[in-house]
Amino acid sequence: MMKKKLLIVFAALTFMPAVWAQTEHNFTVAKNLDIFNTIFRQLDMFYVDSLEADKIIRAGIDAMTEELDPYTVYYPEEDMGELKMMTTGKYGGIGSIIRMRKDSTIIVHEPYPDMPAAEVGLQVGDVLLKIDGKSLKGMSTSEVSERLRGEPGTTFVLQVQRPNEKKTREFKITRRNIKKSAIPYTGFIGDAGYISLTEFTEGCAKEVRKAVINLKEKGAKCLILDLRSNGGGLLNEAVDIVNLFVPKNQTIVETRGKHIAAKYAYTTNNEPLDLDIPLAILVDANTASASEIVAGSLQDLDRAIVVGTGTFGKGLVQSSRELPYNGSLKMTTAKYYIPSGRCIQKIDYKQLRKEAEIYRNTGKRPEKKDSVKTIFHTADGREVTEGNGIKPDVEVKHDSLSPVVYYPIAISTGSEYLRSLMTHSNLLVYLYNDDALIDWGTKYFQHHSTIPAVKDFTITDADYAEFKQMLKDSDFKYDRASEKRLADLKKTAIFEGYYDDAKEEFDALEKKLAHNLDREMDRHQSDICKLMAQEILKRYYYQAGKVEDAIKEDEDIKATLGVLYNESEYKKILGK
Repeated sequence: MMKKKLLIVFAALTFMPAVWAQTEHNFTVAKNLDIFNTIFRQLDMFYVDSLEADKIIRAGIDAMTEELDPYTVYYPEEDMGELKMMTTGKYGGIGSIIRMRKDSTIIVHEPYPDMPAAEVGLQVGDVLLKIDGKSLKGMSTSEVSERLRGEPGTTFVLQVQRPNEKKTREFKITRRNIKKSAIPYTGFIGDAGYISLTEFTEGCAKEVRKAVINLKEKGAKCLILDLRSNGGGLLNEAVDIVNLFVPKNQTIVETRGKHIAAKYAYTTNNEPLDLDIPLAILVDANTASASEIVAGSLQDLDRAIVVGTGTFGKGLVQSSRELPYNGSLKMTTAKYYIPSGRCIQKIDYKQLRKEAEIYRNTGKRPEKKDSVKTIFHTADGREVTEGNGIKPDVEVKHDSLSPVVYYPIAISTGSEYLRSLMTHSNLLVYLYNDDALIDWGTKYFQHHSTIPAVKDFTITDADYAEFKQMLKDSDFKYDRASEKRLADLKKTAIFEGYYDDAKEEFDALEKKLAHNLDREMDRHQSDICKLMAQEILKRYYYQAGKVEDAIKEDEDIKATLGVLYNESEYKKILGK
């Protein structure tokens, strides 16, 4: 009896610190909310100027979420359409990407096939002037986009100025539910079936299933699923895609978080489509979240080889909580763990916050300690590690100067090929973002009613000469890294007193590094022609044409085929 009493007392003493800790936490939360509320009310009543409540409170909310991670975000009622677009890929609108020119006008940049913008005849380069008679002058792209979107079934009149035409044009457009296809292109590369999957939106698993069946019926001997620049999306769609290639009742991913509701195991629910066809997953540094679950789980289960470069490393789970006044809070609630037991998350945001606080307080950055990666094992015993995203089985080294700087440009095309192209020269980056490329493409389109199939299309020497002359006539300028570095070195030399002695050398170097557009364009003609081809192909064949053209000279695909066509090498990598 005495032992039983002692055990009860011991259990109570063990439990009490946890209770005290929770009570203290609750008091701290209540205290700080009271302080925040009181401060705002005092400011609202006594501050010298009137406060914009929405703006001030939003700034406080944004500052709070920024202290956590980039994926915890508040969406007020007016931004809920953006959240819906992210998760479903659907919105009410005309189905076109728009872009601002250097003169601040907004143009059609890329209409989607079979959507209202393309169906009424809007073309790349059309300048948007008015919607229902109301001028769009001075508006940002987001403001114009907001006016183009609306309830499906509603109609408006869009006035545009087509390049090289004197009169304006008017188009009566009826908004529709816009649902971009998650698969812009599927086709064959030799005997390999190729599927480009750009996002994990509602229904994309069915699209992939249909594509796989179609490719197999046409004789595909192996499959390539391209997840490069795919930032993720819906988790259940990722699980269903993996299910196409692995047995029923297989655990694909587990979520683990603080709240019991965040702990869940996702398993395959259907019979697989094909357990044996050789399979490769293409990844890169922008492959994230749901994409990493597909690549990582198929790697862990030894069902596919992963090819490319290391992935982004986003293993954080977000869920949405409804808020008063029709808002929503998208917040991180758990982490992903794939079949081997590893977590794919790369960045420890909690540790980053600690380091940032130390730096703010001391002015010193904490020393980086070499982290020992925990080793996990795939189904057949291969070693894999966590904390670094998904490491490819076949890593492809790309010829690039800076593999990070130009990702935002490549994301818009979903192309690893174009990303590597952009890292060859500053000139290419400026060309891609300059109006001259669009203007040349518009002129080309207006003079060519048709072009050859993508596989046969090329930019001719005459095309290149015309574009080169147009660029020179437009007084095109771009920042050159060498020029900036030399200017910085010159300033340093003057500051340190060395410039006078080295003036002749500086002058000679400045002459050699002088701006010479002809020379630069001749030097990069091959790469510039690829940019020009992409600009033309999107006008005739939309996104599908751009992807098909990009994979013609794709280093990752060449490496992939080298393994898929070699059965012994494929099995060796998978440890079979």
